[in-house]
Amino acid sequence: MTPSIDNLRCQTQQTSSSAKPIPIRHVTEGSAISDSVHVQRTEELLRLPHGKVTKVCCIGAGYVGGPTSAVMANKNPDLQVTVVDLSIKRIEAWKSDQLPIYEPGLLDAVKLARDGDGGRKPNLFFSTDVDTAVREAELILVSVNTPTKITGTGAGRASELSYFESAVRTIAEVATTDKIIVEKSTVPCRTAENMREILSAIGHPGVNFEILSNPEFLAEGTAIPDLMEPDRILIGSLNTAAGLSAAAALADVYAAWVPRENIITMNTFSSELAKLAANALLAQRISSINALSAVCEATGADIEEVSYAVGLDTRIGRKMLKASVGFGGSCFKKDVLSLAYISETLHLPEVAAYWRSVVDINEYQKDRFTKRIIQCLFNSLKNKKIAILGFAYKKDTGDTRESAAITVVESLVAEDAKLSIYDPRVEEEQVWSDLKQTHIGLPKMKENVTLCSSVYDACADSHAVIILTEWDDTSSGMPRMDWAHVASVMRRPMFVFDGRNVVDKSKLEDLGFRVECIGKPGSASFRERGSVPSGRKSSQEGSPV
Repeated sequence: MTPSIDNLRCQTQQTSSSAKPIPIRHVTEGSAISDSVHVQRTEELLRLPHGKVTKVCCIGAGYVGGPTSAVMANKNPDLQVTVVDLSIKRIEAWKSDQLPIYEPGLLDAVKLARDGDGGRKPNLFFSTDVDTAVREAELILVSVNTPTKITGTGAGRASELSYFESAVRTIAEVATTDKIIVEKSTVPCRTAENMREILSAIGHPGVNFEILSNPEFLAEGTAIPDLMEPDRILIGSLNTAAGLSAAAALADVYAAWVPRENIITMNTFSSELAKLAANALLAQRISSINALSAVCEATGADIEEVSYAVGLDTRIGRKMLKASVGFGGSCFKKDVLSLAYISETLHLPEVAAYWRSVVDINEYQKDRFTKRIIQCLFNSLKNKKIAILGFAYKKDTGDTRESAAITVVESLVAEDAKLSIYDPRVEEEQVWSDLKQTHIGLPKMKENVTLCSSVYDACADSHAVIILTEWDDTSSGMPRMDWAHVASVMRRPMFVFDGRNVVDKSKLEDLGFRVECIGKPGSASFRERGSVPSGRKSSQEGSPV
């Protein structure tokens, strides 16, 4: 029988009461955290009476729900974790060795918990029977898609919460015993409050629900190590006995592998906003370095040297200072726009404009990169073959959501270029699905685009190579990418447009390539503009930098 929230409070589980409490961290001068902010540590939380969670249901078998559930089941062999989704195809893929998403290390993590090993029994299950899994679980993770609205009020900015609301309504209608409901999806601040209204209105009499915010901070491509060794776990709850008891129950699950000092509790609204803030600040950092890359290209500075110099400042640090063609993925743009929209609704127009500018710079970066390609190829792409290396939004994932490659491909096909696309992880079906959504449409795309099964097929007879995903085999230092061979099969003059700054520019120039990198003047940039940056001799005009 599923324990009620009241029972969770009454069933005092043996906890680490003998351990010394971890003191509240004192805020030092220069910290971004006010002295008035108090972070409750897990050692204190786990002293509260709480029951042990034995069954977890995760609604949503996507990029967050699947890996999160796999690691949670791995680290808690006695915990039954059931992942549910309405897509039969997706669930069947999770039951096989051909998982629906690619993540390094994910298959091993899934197989250990799903199939068992030696004396370990299987404790990770996948199902389309949402109702049964919800009824049986004590703790329910809601991990469904919350994309940007495309129609109606707030279209293009606000979060589309219909999938999330549908999941909450299902829980309310199906649950006959008390539940702890956990927001894993990224949602606007105060979503938990709206959830409570729905649950209170349509839930069964006598059934209690506690809502927690527990945002994910994993990055695609490194999801498994991020989940195995998280730098922090946030749990937001009401500051009530029932709310804190529910938070303690979830903290107990994480404490199986996460150091307790890394599990932090706070109020629900702070936790919800912290997730949006984290993604917004990361996106802001990328847009900042990309904005500087434009200055570098115009002045003769090198963005990698600038990044290295500023990154040595410990107040800034070196992470997320890699200039590129622009950020992608399902989170950054969506969450920044959501934060901007929230600011609008709170009558903070200046704040909204600030966050919108982060996305504006990202769009500008993609547009600027495409224009540079067209300019270098003599302002005419008609019937020129161009190799596109990479379609995923970043390496080590097959995810193409908001990938810069989609924008670049659309712009080049609009110039009537003939494109050959290679990506080692993205399925052909996904590429065509993404290109179908462009303004150009699928018929024209299929006329101008060829999907290739190897790098060399894509590069053969091409006028240019464009690197849009930083797959290891596009680096000139990797043995899997023979740039000398690529040079032997390309048309002259040969161009490489490096949207990720992964190639060794000088080595490729030695092979006869004209190389254009993000944040660097390139082999031809200054000559074609007819200008020489201040401090450079005219005899160097047009020479490789």
